[in-house]
Amino acid sequence: MEAYKLACRQGDSRTIVKIPSPTGEIYIGEGYCTIIAGPCSVESREGYLEIADLLKDRGVHILRGGAYKPRTSPYSFAGLGEEGLKILKEAREMTGLPVVTEVVDVRDIEKVAYYSDIIQIGSRNMQNFALLKEAGRIRRPVVLKRGFAATIEEWLSACEYILAAGNEQVILCERGIRTFEEMTRNTVDIGAVALVKEISHLPVIVDPSHATGRRSLVAPVARAAIAAGADGLMIEVHQDPEQALSDGFQSITPAAFAALSRELKKQAAIFSKNYNPGSSGEENGNEPT
Repeated sequence: MEAYKLACRQGDSRTIVKIPSPTGEIYIGEGYCTIIAGPCSVESREGYLEIADLLKDRGVHILRGGAYKPRTSPYSFAGLGEEGLKILKEAREMTGLPVVTEVVDVRDIEKVAYYSDIIQIGSRNMQNFALLKEAGRIRRPVVLKRGFAATIEEWLSACEYILAAGNEQVILCERGIRTFEEMTRNTVDIGAVALVKEISHLPVIVDPSHATGRRSLVAPVARAAIAAGADGLMIEVHQDPEQALSDGFQSITPAAFAALSRELKKQAAIFSKNYNPGSSGEENGNEPT
């Protein structure tokens, strides 16, 4: 464990990441079931504000949306850049929900941190060590996605770069790994969730959308993730998935998200997790220490 001594769990201590929001802090960590949802990318101002408004009362705690999108093909839609960041900020002000978005270039990290509440480092950049170090200095909560070909040790070692630079607010995200299986986009490593919760004090969430690449599998994998001990989920939701500019095939509709949210709220209660991880946490005896 020398490679990730700061991420390593010692005793019963757990890190609960606190996300500032216009309506109070949101918590991600042990005892909570926190839901991040939204489209893969910010496609337009009207479209994003519409989906944000649709989601705000349907069980979402944090909005997601990509302003900068690393794509396999250089000809695919790669996001709106700073214009997309401004739209995310407007959505936060409109809904009262914090926002998370991905940074792909170290030169943009200050800009992304200015407009968003949480910085995401995606699978392709998990071992971009210069970016990890800057994320450690920026003092914003960071979602670190597991690389699609990374071992658990490599994932935790990458996290160590952020922690060693001084940022303790790190959330690990399992998003599936590449295997020989071709019927799903990636292979969901549910066992990794339980293992990382055992050996690390950091919160762990699961992205069932990227993990499967199939909207029909999002709900069952989301339920499996919570059962395995995940502290939350990151789910892609689009008001018209068939017309989405990126990842429409794995995005669910707002109506499907609302139904899933109701199921997850019941499931969270079974595992003594607070599904409303804001100020209501204190009322339910789950105030973080």
